[in-house]
Amino acid sequence: MRQAISTFAISALALAWSLAGASAEKAYGPGVSDTEIKLGANAPYSGPASVYASFPRTMLGYFAMLNEKGGINGRQINLLTRDDGYSPPKTVEVTRSMVENDKVLAIMAPFGTPTNAAIQKYLNQNSVPHLLVQSGGTRWNDPKQFPWTTPYSPTYVNEFRIVARYILQNKPDAKIGVLLQADDIGKDFVLGLKEGLGAKADTMIVKEAPYQSTEPTIDSQIVNLKASGADTVLIAAQNKFASMAIRKIHELGWKPLIFLGSTANSISGVLVPAGLDASIGVLTTTSYKTPNDPTWASDKGMVDYLAFVAKYLPGMDPNDVIAVTGYTTAQLGAIILQRCGDNLTRENVIKQATNLKGVELPMLLPGISIQTTPEDYAAITERQFARFDGKTWVLFGNIIGAGAGKD
Repeated sequence: MRQAISTFAISALALAWSLAGASAEKAYGPGVSDTEIKLGANAPYSGPASVYASFPRTMLGYFAMLNEKGGINGRQINLLTRDDGYSPPKTVEVTRSMVENDKVLAIMAPFGTPTNAAIQKYLNQNSVPHLLVQSGGTRWNDPKQFPWTTPYSPTYVNEFRIVARYILQNKPDAKIGVLLQADDIGKDFVLGLKEGLGAKADTMIVKEAPYQSTEPTIDSQIVNLKASGADTVLIAAQNKFASMAIRKIHELGWKPLIFLGSTANSISGVLVPAGLDASIGVLTTTSYKTPNDPTWASDKGMVDYLAFVAKYLPGMDPNDVIAVTGYTTAQLGAIILQRCGDNLTRENVIKQATNLKGVELPMLLPGISIQTTPEDYAAITERQFARFDGKTWVLFGNIIGAGAGKD
């Protein structure tokens, strides 16, 4: 009897060891080996949004730095970026190629609202992680319909809801004109504005001036906004068009209060081309530290960022908020992959991306952290107002959370 018990105990122990060994075995999805993790992303290297090309270049630079230090858990990060010219049909083409031919593990930090909308259903139908989408559209945070898509940017809706509440508190008699891109970007910004203004939206918004991203100029839209009697202008546009708008407003001798959407609050990419003098007094909201703000001169996160730009992105203006965004997005992507350990399946990538608790990144403003859950994928949800003083964005007020602007 004792012999039988001993034999059973040894067998049970052997089974336990076997199960423990099995649980510790590596699990790989497409694009993963003991030495590599292959990722993909569409990128606007050409076309109407090419000013944002500094974003994928910064991502590539960050992963190059990590690879020099040994990669992530001993694996080199191979990020493939493919130019789509900010054209949705081209986005579909390059994304399918990366998934089906290059066999990437995930699409990480793909750029653009209309471009990502074109690939969202395809990626979800094929259970491919669609991570850290570079767009503030609300559609990226829809776990039930699109469980494989996760957002990165704060939403445009909440951003202009917050702006609307600021206007109600500080300029309740404002006559508001809106320059908006004629796609989901503009629609979400206007939705947030109207939600924030509530019952006063119909009387306070005097003109909406849409434009297409392929238009060579938006001069006529700005002239029409001025003619409407607007004394407050909200710019829901991308960099090139935001810059043209500020410059044209200045040329007309018009002095409205200007709010600049976070899609286009780059000092180097928008305000410098518009004219620094013309940009004085412009308001925006941001989640990031501004590199040329002396407040952060000795901040370790800022020192590290500036050293990174100098070494891996020579010639790039570190004050470009697009580069700051790319740097921070790459850091978050690396954290997700690091937490996957040796379980680098597509399922675990999504699990890690949607279970981030209190992640603080060095270039986010103090007090802003990333919280995601399987029920709410939103990554960055907080922001702060800033005013341009001719040199840098000067922060004012408090950090505003995701629920701000709601009744």
